[in-house]
Amino acid sequence: MLSGGDSPKTTVSSHEVEQMEVKILSKSKNELKIEIVGEDHTFCNLLQNVLLEDKSVEMAGYDQPHPLIRSSIVHLRTKREASPEKVLLSALANIQELNKEFNEKFAKAVEPA
Repeated sequence: MLSGGDSPKTTVSSHEVEQMEVKILSKSKNELKIEIVGEDHTFCNLLQNVLLEDKSVEMAGYDQPHPLIRSSIVHLRTKREASPEKVLLSALANIQELNKEFNEKFAKAVEPA
């Protein structure tokens, strides 16, 4: 029950944003293995598919070692002299562009006519 000057507390969002953590597990000239804590198949599947579109990628894959723990291991191997770090950064930039494009097209699709 509220008294005179009290007002009810409101919650803006009940969704808590989890922080992503990236750990480099191993790296060499053409290979990179990272752990992404806080992510599962949703993000890693997208990342894998975008990486595999790059012609300098020899192999890209991920594993989620335990189904109840949101943590994935991403393994990337590049061809020749391609830096796996640069290839991964490029893939992340491509994902950002895809997200931006989708946001713009969805916003336009739901605009009142």
